[in-house]
Amino acid sequence: MAIDEENIIEMTDDEGNVIKCELFDVVEFEGNQYALLVEVDSDEEEAEVVLMKYTEDGEDVFFETIDDDEEFDRVQQYIESLEEEFEDEE
Repeated sequence: MAIDEENIIEMTDDEGNVIKCELFDVVEFEGNQYALLVEVDSDEEEAEVVLMKYTEDGEDVFFETIDDDEEFDRVQQYIESLEEEFEDEE
């Protein structure tokens, strides 16, 4: 995966298609960092949000799929709770 100055990440899916996403946010949860990526070239009315594990090694940035379903569910619930807190503050 490549990242440029505009926070655009190019990923390749299982079928070999290149998907461009913008790095929307990085959140910390249970000692790990997770990236929220928003699909840039989506034809849908609402862009798809992709959740990935985020790590840095020096100047290198890595995005990894979350293979553990339980971990994914916990992170997703945490992010949804942050969204609800944000909406309540407005």
